[in-house]
Amino acid sequence: MVLTGSRSKQAILLVLLLLVLVSNFLAYRLPVIPIPADSRGVVIGSLLDFTIVAPLLILALTRKKGFTIKRFFTFMVMGLIAARFIIPAEHFAPFKVLPYVAIGFEGLIILAEIGLLFLLAKHLPAIIKDLKQSNSSSLFAFPRLVKERVSAHPLISIIAAEVLMFYYAVASWKRQPPVGQNLFTLHQKTSMLAFNIMLIHAIVIETIGIHWWLHEKSFILSVVLLVLNVYSVIYFIADIQAIRLNPLKMNEDHLQLSLGLSKRMEIPYEAIKKVDWGTDAEAYPLKEKNLIEFIARDFEDVKPHCIIYFNRPLKATLFLGAEKEFNTAAIRVDELERFKKTLTEKVHSL
Repeated sequence: MVLTGSRSKQAILLVLLLLVLVSNFLAYRLPVIPIPADSRGVVIGSLLDFTIVAPLLILALTRKKGFTIKRFFTFMVMGLIAARFIIPAEHFAPFKVLPYVAIGFEGLIILAEIGLLFLLAKHLPAIIKDLKQSNSSSLFAFPRLVKERVSAHPLISIIAAEVLMFYYAVASWKRQPPVGQNLFTLHQKTSMLAFNIMLIHAIVIETIGIHWWLHEKSFILSVVLLVLNVYSVIYFIADIQAIRLNPLKMNEDHLQLSLGLSKRMEIPYEAIKKVDWGTDAEAYPLKEKNLIEFIARDFEDVKPHCIIYFNRPLKATLFLGAEKEFNTAAIRVDELERFKKTLTEKVHSL
């Protein structure tokens, strides 16, 4: 098989990474490769491989997760620890303090992130107060307020997403789904909520049956499985509530749409390049990597009602607060004609 495109590049990067690791390992263990009496130069070269070259190759292999200083520094620390085990002790002795220094810096970074959590806890009452006074959806307003008042750090985004999950699972049951001329549901003509309820039942039954059987085999594994299943049930309950309470909304200057906790997006009308309807929308390949779907799926294979093309990449918020840019959006609504008329009027009014 001939590798092409991104796969061939990844294969080359993986081969280079293995060469870096294996060559440094063999350099200290093959008798045919003599190590000079003053081996500091050789060790420095190996340290550069482990702390600079290898981390850069790993980041290139995992480029979809993005490059950040923290990720690079984490791989540097891991490289120093690996070097400590690969380089023989007699050669590594002049540099033995380096792994401890690197671990110390990593500890400081972790302490800084813990500090952000305390900062979030400090501002949380004020954020909740602002939410109560606002008419905005908590699904959109809460993460935005957290970013403005605390930080846009990925850890804070994950915590904010978890807080939203527990809010919708526990504290949103007194709320009623909003209705209005500018609101459009995505799920009422599907069995998506029934499908999620079926999944909850399946997880509960599986937990009761397998947990007790596994408890006798491996207590730790049974506890881990129990925690994961409880979390899954809470997530699906919260997802059902988020779908019910957050229909597609057409604001004055942007379209606000979500599909539970898994994806949400705001589309300014001025960013809409064109909209395909009907058969043109149905023929669009939904597996396109730059497309995001807002289609309530259940047991049937359904087609989008429209494909919205953007004139620039727009960010969407996905699971656990992760953000990704998309060029198009596929949407399916319950009231197609009213949605088509309203959206057309909004776009043409610009």
